[in-house]
Amino acid sequence: MRLDLSHIQRWIAPESRVLDLGCGDGVFLEFLRDQRQVRGTGLEIDQRYITAAISRGINVIEQDMDAGLANFPDQSFDTVVLALALQAVKYPERVLDEMLRIGREGIVTFPNFGHWRCRLMLGLQGRMPVSSFMPYTWYNTPNIHFCTVKDFEDLCRAKGIRIVSRDVVGETRDQPMLSNKWPNLFASTAIYRISR
Repeated sequence: MRLDLSHIQRWIAPESRVLDLGCGDGVFLEFLRDQRQVRGTGLEIDQRYITAAISRGINVIEQDMDAGLANFPDQSFDTVVLALALQAVKYPERVLDEMLRIGREGIVTFPNFGHWRCRLMLGLQGRMPVSSFMPYTWYNTPNIHFCTVKDFEDLCRAKGIRIVSRDVVGETRDQPMLSNKWPNLFASTAIYRISR
């Protein structure tokens, strides 16, 4: 399981209702179902991922979250997850509003573009960063919004979104010591639990 997902699963209560926006192949929802008895639903637009999730027995809705989530009633889920997808949606602020309308809590993870390696590569080489974690070049990346820890926290403050918890991960399973003290500079992935 991806590092960000292994961290956030502890914030999801057993037997709760979870909506996973951009659920991919459904591995995370399968884990939550099998290990925590969660009633999960996935939202995905890529047909290959939808097929893979269905083969795992996951309920998946084919839908573009940028088009809105009006088909979900208010507070219909305990937790709404948006893992490594915030930077790939056209309207991240709208998606956050919708997450917190349809869920009691939201969990958001995103690559921190303020990480020192990103800064160094851009500063010294004059090129957009490419790494094993984010192996895309500027012209084929799914990322359209480059967000840092500070950017996200500023957006939450401006929108009246309460940050319940923040966690950070590096590129290994070890807890990154400097990332906790200076997350905007040393965290490669930021993880937030949010509510209204």
